[in-house]
Amino acid sequence: MRIGVDTGGTFTDFVFWDGKRLRTLKEPSTPADPSKAILAGLEAAQEVVHGSTVATNALLERKGARLAFVTTAGFEDLLEIGRQNRPSLYDWSATRPEPLAPRALRFGLAERMLASGEAEKPLTIEEADRLVRDVKATDVESVAVCLLHSYANPEHERLVGERLRAAGLEVSLSSEILPEYREYERASTTAVNAYVAPLMRRYLGELERRAGARVRVFQSSGGVISASVGGAQAVHTVLSGPAGGLVGAVQAAKAAGFERVISFDMGGTSTDVALYDGALPFTNETELGGCAIRVSMLDIHSVGAGGGSIAYLDSGGALRVGPRSAGAVPGPVCYGVGEEITVTDANAVLGRIDPERFLGGAMRLDLERAQSRMSALAAEAGSSVEELARAIVDVANSNMERAIRRISVERGRDPREFALVSFGGAGGQHACELAERLEMRTVIVPAHAGVLSALGMLGATVSREFSASARGREAERVFADLEGRALEEMAEEGFENVVLERHCDLRYAGQSYELRLPWRDRDSFEEHHRRSYGYAHQGQEVELVTVRVVASAGTVDEGLWSAESAAGNPDYLSVYLPPGWRAAPAGAGGQVLRRA
Repeated sequence: MRIGVDTGGTFTDFVFWDGKRLRTLKEPSTPADPSKAILAGLEAAQEVVHGSTVATNALLERKGARLAFVTTAGFEDLLEIGRQNRPSLYDWSATRPEPLAPRALRFGLAERMLASGEAEKPLTIEEADRLVRDVKATDVESVAVCLLHSYANPEHERLVGERLRAAGLEVSLSSEILPEYREYERASTTAVNAYVAPLMRRYLGELERRAGARVRVFQSSGGVISASVGGAQAVHTVLSGPAGGLVGAVQAAKAAGFERVISFDMGGTSTDVALYDGALPFTNETELGGCAIRVSMLDIHSVGAGGGSIAYLDSGGALRVGPRSAGAVPGPVCYGVGEEITVTDANAVLGRIDPERFLGGAMRLDLERAQSRMSALAAEAGSSVEELARAIVDVANSNMERAIRRISVERGRDPREFALVSFGGAGGQHACELAERLEMRTVIVPAHAGVLSALGMLGATVSREFSASARGREAERVFADLEGRALEEMAEEGFENVVLERHCDLRYAGQSYELRLPWRDRDSFEEHHRRSYGYAHQGQEVELVTVRVVASAGTVDEGLWSAESAAGNPDYLSVYLPPGWRAAPAGAGGQVLRRA
């Protein structure tokens, strides 16, 4: 038995697969301890593939390890200075989040490495030992080390790492986490990893022990890694849940014969959208909790619009929906505990959810309670219950429409040329209206749409990415070094028949940002630049910045995508569709809907 698990803000989703039969399950999430919901849903399993929010929540809530930051002397304030970008250009009172390591826990080393890889000021053993004593005296749990230009020569970082680890400290080295140039992003990414890694390592170890099965973790880049790697390089898991949804959506779309799709994942807390046009979209730049993170991840845009998004009237009497969510606790009003109206309550009041068959009949919705609370809010708004519920749905749809336009229209793509793949627990209730707004002709509702993220995780291959700066270096030599390291580390985890793919980051000389391309497509950089930005600089020098090797093992289990769909409800529901109530057939997954 293999099990895919996606921990969401409202529900934890399970997919059980024994090679022949596929079953699904949803359990209410337990935000205080995500493992409780997971263990409640597990059966005897050989392997659990887990999309975790532990690292994400630890960073957002600032509940990670007590962290020390070590860098070259004179650069101790690197995390605080950052890029000096102001979060709000004209707001004099705007503040940035505090660095993960406070000033008293930032340490400078008397050493200096040049961008050429030459040591202008060598690091001595005495200086390294002095640092260890200073760090140990602060009682920190984890240390992030980012020395100047260590991507070009990691010798000094490795010496410091050896000394700190010998002293019993957990250490994240930038030359291991992100051996690429750009000091601030490298330092910030390493600090994030050091901040969440101890928590992630303990969580995965305990989960593996209590589950009695091998645990693998889904990465933000769409591949699977072992629990040991996930604990050591936790920064690669901060957006693992949404990545699983995109991988699942692409596989489901291909099974239905579609190659150009926009994924629409509406869960309980947020909505995640992405555009697939024959290749998974990647980005190396994101920010979470005020911290820059520069690791390879699927390019997914999230908005605070989910089934649990709270509807309220602002100080001016205007209706607002989200981004605050009722989550799993207390949840929407119709779940029986919550007191604030949500999108799910609006859909229930409008008849778009069968209260007797929610979660396949495992949970009955309290429709009367939702109607009573909606009546109070409607009276405050001066409208009928149905009008308010319909307005809540419309506002939520507008928020999600803007998200889809951002990853399509604003990037030069016409959404009418794509099919909309709808999934997540709430996706099917909104997909057709969104397609209508965007003039999209096709909506795909996959079988098991409510747990598609967990299904995507289960069907993904084991994958790891290795990168290195290539500025001023011979590309083939850097690729060879990375490929050797990739094969060695994959073999240590027990994988043979590893497939290696070469990628590169290119830019015009003088640019600040790069485009990622397969190495074989490097000569078509100008074409890709024109497609992405609308122009190309004919004759301008193209610079190779970073090379990447993606190592993968295993194959996609095609049986997952041909497993029988759960039976749909053949009867009808009474649904409010302006201007009144109408009879509408109850939906089922496994459908491709086309507009005439």
